[in-house]
Amino acid sequence: MPKLLTKSNYLLGLQCPKLLWVAKNDKQRIPEPDEITLKKFSEGHIIGELATRVFPKGQNIPDENFKENLENTKKLISKRIPLFEPAFMVDNLYSRADILVPVGEDEWDIVEVKSATKVKDVNIHDVSFQKYTYEKAGLKIRKCFLMHINNQYCLDGQVEPSELFVQTEITEDVEKFSEGIESRIEQMIKIINSNQEPQCKINISCNNPYECPIKSECWEGVPKDSVFDFYRMLKKKCFELYDSGIICLNEVPESVKLNDKQAIQRRLAFDGGKHIDKVQIKNFLNNLKYPIYYLDFETINPVIPKFDGMKPYQRIPFQFSLHIQEEEGGEIKHISFLAEGTSDPRPKFMQALKDNLGEKGSILVYNQSFEKGVMNESATAFPEFREWYDENILPRIKDLWDVFRNFYYYDSEQGGSASIKAVLPVLSDLKYSDLEISKGDLASLEYERVTYGDVGEEERLRVREALERYCELDTLAEVEIVKGLREIEKGEKLNIDHPAQL
Repeated sequence: MPKLLTKSNYLLGLQCPKLLWVAKNDKQRIPEPDEITLKKFSEGHIIGELATRVFPKGQNIPDENFKENLENTKKLISKRIPLFEPAFMVDNLYSRADILVPVGEDEWDIVEVKSATKVKDVNIHDVSFQKYTYEKAGLKIRKCFLMHINNQYCLDGQVEPSELFVQTEITEDVEKFSEGIESRIEQMIKIINSNQEPQCKINISCNNPYECPIKSECWEGVPKDSVFDFYRMLKKKCFELYDSGIICLNEVPESVKLNDKQAIQRRLAFDGGKHIDKVQIKNFLNNLKYPIYYLDFETINPVIPKFDGMKPYQRIPFQFSLHIQEEEGGEIKHISFLAEGTSDPRPKFMQALKDNLGEKGSILVYNQSFEKGVMNESATAFPEFREWYDENILPRIKDLWDVFRNFYYYDSEQGGSASIKAVLPVLSDLKYSDLEISKGDLASLEYERVTYGDVGEEERLRVREALERYCELDTLAEVEIVKGLREIEKGEKLNIDHPAQL
């Protein structure tokens, strides 16, 4: 029998014909979703359920049984009440709506629910497929809406779904995006029913609107030090080079316009090595004042606010690591904070910082906008910390990232990245790969799971220990990177292949 084209299939087909074919014909090639993706799915279900409370007279149509869902939808359409998850199948097209709202005597509004705070093109494509399918099935669609999170909503007691969500009308956009939809659908149906897998070149769609789950297959032939490693080069320009036959950094001709950082990468690509601006490194180091406080935070940012006064996706700091060095070459003292219990951790978090950051010396972070933003938001929520933060902390913060994003130091092994995880291996033997928790998003996920979820005490303690090790490495990495920079500045690192000074 011909295969069904669903709205999720349609979105895959818009991104990549090969991805669509694999999803329908060779699904085992698509990796299982990781923990972060599963968490997003779970959040999506919670948001979807909350959205139904905006329509108290609506009725949910269970989706456990495909056939029963279709049959129940047909029965309930005549009742003219809001329907949640109704399903329609027509001409090998299948779509389930988040919410269908009856209007007047015989019209319906489509309400698509999303956990984002704004409308995206992919959402409009989603609704355009729905509208096409429902109208083909005989429904009269009046208007289309995206029901998304109101980023100005402030929690006060119980969550109020009618205030948490806003509805943005997208009817006109859906009409524009629907131009040519019939021919696109016909082509996609041919693809999914073909025995031959489409062959596609890598292109900008490999990461748009989401990273393709089978990207690694298609990118297997892209070599190390390719044009895609250019620091902050627009992907469109990267693909223009790649499609013209310029694959590697050392193949890029002088005629191609590059910025200063990208030009450094091209130069180093010929024979490896490093670029070092000792003057700028020295200036940065001389601007650090002892004692130095090496600091890093971890946060969660739940879509549904957890505590009164908070907005959707507002950051909640739950952990910090702090290494303190009183003098150059001196001993390193480590202090950590990891919130206990389910109450708002911010007051204790800020107080622990205040107790340990002293009154003088540099506070060193990696990407200062994050730490500054978190502390500023917390000081706004708890004004007793405002003067302390503004007058004592803010003037002392220094950003280690400056050295690497400005290419005062660049090693070709960084692969075009200035992240701390790319920098650490070229200046230290420390590594994240040995850790159970090795990424910030996983740290946030695990903290939420063992703090607010139903887990045993042994599991909770195990995860908290892993969180401590991960956050500690973030600030120990800062210590080691500064140590490496001091050795370079003093000329003690002798394995410099290409010392350079701008």
